[in-house]
Amino acid sequence: MSKYNYLSYSINNRILEDKKNNITNEYACHDGQAIRRNMDRDKANLWRPAYIRDVEKIMHCPYYNRYTDKTQVFSFYKNDDISRRALHVQLVSRIARNIGRVLGLNEDLIEAIALGHDIGHTPFGHAGERFLNKLYNTETGRYFNHNVHSVRVLDKIFSRNISLQALDGILCHNGEFELKEYRPCPINSFEEFDKKFEECYVDKGAIKRLIPSTLEGCVVRICDMVAYLGKDRQDAILAKIIDNTEMFTNGAIGIDNAELINNLTVNILENSYGKDYIMLDEDYYNALKIAKKENYEYIYRNDALEEKYIKVIEPMFEKMYYRLLEDLERENKDSYIYTHHIDYINMHQRFYDSDGYEKTEKNQIVVDYIASMTDDYFMDLYKSMFPEDDKKIVYVSYFE
Repeated sequence: MSKYNYLSYSINNRILEDKKNNITNEYACHDGQAIRRNMDRDKANLWRPAYIRDVEKIMHCPYYNRYTDKTQVFSFYKNDDISRRALHVQLVSRIARNIGRVLGLNEDLIEAIALGHDIGHTPFGHAGERFLNKLYNTETGRYFNHNVHSVRVLDKIFSRNISLQALDGILCHNGEFELKEYRPCPINSFEEFDKKFEECYVDKGAIKRLIPSTLEGCVVRICDMVAYLGKDRQDAILAKIIDNTEMFTNGAIGIDNAELINNLTVNILENSYGKDYIMLDEDYYNALKIAKKENYEYIYRNDALEEKYIKVIEPMFEKMYYRLLEDLERENKDSYIYTHHIDYINMHQRFYDSDGYEKTEKNQIVVDYIASMTDDYFMDLYKSMFPEDDKKIVYVSYFE
């Protein structure tokens, strides 16, 4: 039996009374606080406020379209009802904006962070991220993380002059590390931000220490989990990984998608309204940890899925990585990494400040290219580069 919790009478009435009296949230991040690398450009106006500009810059980024064919969790299925990353970022945005509106936060900043948070994600979901990190680290000693790469896409590869607040929220969004309480860790300059950003490349533990600088970033971070926990269970049923959700613990937050979203939203509002932090109570926090643990046990570490990733996708990543690196070292201008990647970026960068992308360190260029790929593009590129190779994905069709 589904259970949906509601705000307590006292909090509900307090929120309504504050709205009636036009009381605003003193802890919200206002448009006038936006910091950009180039403060002379992208100035806010009536119809394009500061963080709306960030939203539009992200949506018009050349890689935004690629969300549509990037795996969320399930890579090997032809099924239009199984979520792709495009839907995930919209769900995060919607849930976070619902919470942000009630808390009196900046919904435009929330939307910018949510829509941009996975733009640097690899094809083939977290398995692809794992394989690319392994190759990059072997060659350079540096680490690849999708949240860090999302910032690189928007701030380095395409140099879109996105605000510090949006970039910091994207960098610190990582939904793999849940907390009971999220207290913003203020950051006031790009000098501080760049230091934090670089630490993630050289210190393996750095991403576990990241905390957003705004309440808006904190809301997006927790909503990343709220958005995927139940939705991944729905998708797992469609993919026939599980039969139903009966094996999951029916604790304080429930077990199904609608319950999880409603109950976590209510508890966040109950414990965060009027505060300078975002918090879950002890029961809900423990239930969230259990729910995530069970998703890993029953879904993400499914033996059949892992076997396909390790036996098929990982060797393809390795073979492609080193061929692309070889093409760069030989300066083979007719190769795909030049014609489909470097030339493409240079074409889009001509309207922005750029030092010339081809000067970037070669392993980083290879990483940028592979991370930018959709699942289908990766497979087609591999087939074109290695036509004699027998590695391929056998998809579960619509009719199986």
